[in-house]
Amino acid sequence: MRITYDRDVCQGHNRCYQLAPELFDVDDEGYAVLLVTGEVPAELEKKAQLCADNCPEFAIEVTE
Repeated sequence: MRITYDRDVCQGHNRCYQLAPELFDVDDEGYAVLLVTGEVPAELEKKAQLCADNCPEFAIEVTE
């Protein structure tokens, strides 16, 4: 599983960071920063999907 994140779509709600600080951080402007490149560790796959499902702007997408 991989995560893609579109910074241009993000509005800084930070739900992803609140749900999965292992996968996302927040920059100085309040926008998400994806911490994982490449494959998401198996133990974090459910959190990755939860972040995608809860992003109000649909800025996060997970792919198999």
